[in-house]
Amino acid sequence: MVTDEVAVLWFRRDLRLHDHPALLAATRQARHVLALYVLDDALLERAGAARVAFAYRCLRELDRDLDGRLLIVRGDPARVVPEVARACSASTVHITADNAPYGRTRDGVVARELTRLGIELKATGSPYAVTPGRVCKDNGQPYRVFTPFSRAWSRHGWPSPAPTGVDSARWFDPSDLHSEVPGIAVPDEPDLAGMRLPTAGERAAHAVWQEFLATGVTDYAERRDRPDRPGTTRLSVYLRWGCIHPRTLLADLSGISGEGAAAFRSELAWREFHADVLWHHPDAARQNLDRRFDRMRHDSGPQAQEAFDAWCAGCTGYPVVDAGMRQLRTEGWMHNRIRMVAASFLVKDLHLPWQWGARHFMRYLVDGDLASNQLNWQWVAGSGSDAAPYFRIFNPTIQGKRFDPEGEFVRTYVPELRGLPGSAVHTPWRVTAERRGTYPLPIVEHDHERREALRRYAELTSAPGAAQP
Repeated sequence: MVTDEVAVLWFRRDLRLHDHPALLAATRQARHVLALYVLDDALLERAGAARVAFAYRCLRELDRDLDGRLLIVRGDPARVVPEVARACSASTVHITADNAPYGRTRDGVVARELTRLGIELKATGSPYAVTPGRVCKDNGQPYRVFTPFSRAWSRHGWPSPAPTGVDSARWFDPSDLHSEVPGIAVPDEPDLAGMRLPTAGERAAHAVWQEFLATGVTDYAERRDRPDRPGTTRLSVYLRWGCIHPRTLLADLSGISGEGAAAFRSELAWREFHADVLWHHPDAARQNLDRRFDRMRHDSGPQAQEAFDAWCAGCTGYPVVDAGMRQLRTEGWMHNRIRMVAASFLVKDLHLPWQWGARHFMRYLVDGDLASNQLNWQWVAGSGSDAAPYFRIFNPTIQGKRFDPEGEFVRTYVPELRGLPGSAVHTPWRVTAERRGTYPLPIVEHDHERREALRRYAELTSAPGAAQP
């Protein structure tokens, strides 16, 4: 029942108008809806240039869809959100729930400030098909292993997409508030140093999704691990910013069978699993979920820093690792298979803390998502959920030959090796220095470092009272 004249819809990680439950709730609450976005310096300071630039582009697209009626303000949400709500005489502020540690804390503070003014902060929906925390074992405990979580998640199910769009609401014109709450334009983008980002916004997200449904879903299971082919969906950035909702994707997949559709559903389930783990264990954003790994021996000192710098620069001497690290800096994105290989190399071959790599990824990834990034890094390190460290030491040369058999991915991002034919690109140390050019020799010897990694893992499980992983 419509009871208020104005409600505020505070956009965050939901930069779209279709399938937007919080928008639907706002239209049922009030005759007019004020669209609000807050530039929160606490978040902007942590984000890399790629994420900031892409977010700004999404905001421009959203404002365009709203005919210029998106109110953008800058400041501490605990101060500016109540100011906006009071200025337009709103009794409710509607949001999509934020399940990340910072967002949960921030929203609690904002809710208290709004309550002092007699205004309610109302959360509807989340960035996930199933809100984190809702899928539990029969005894109420959260899952720590993916496969049983995935089964329970599928059984739990999710609502149909919310019937919303730009015409769902009578949008409040924020220019009426400029005397009290002056809005600002979307800021200029940070310098991307030539990085190429995907097209931003809701329309772009739906175009990418429809293209995948038309041409990619059938072969997705076979092609998704091949970085040399366009076999992935490239939807991660749009899911990260809420330009499209996973419930929309699952609804469109509901009538599609086959291994490709099943594999893509599984990838969505992994995203939701990591969010669920972080919901129950917010400290896992920075610390080992399995605290035994706090005792893991890591390399340190100048040599460790030099190795890390070589990894960041894509100069390790292992072509598939280096191609991935250079792709990251070129596109703000890295193929998922190569993310695992590069992460394994940092943790298992260079013996460096997963947190170093996670920070570097979050600095450059345009789709950088706290739950997925941190928990995937811990999956590789063996310190997180569903962990089996002894079986996750990737041989970068074998991985390159298996998933980039003709070397096309490597040659795309490592121009020094473009003169090497076929799979020879994965073993450049076997050719003459003249043919290898300026490309470096391997900074470590993988077989030796694999044995060293296993020794260090054995130290954890041989400690008094230590449980086997």
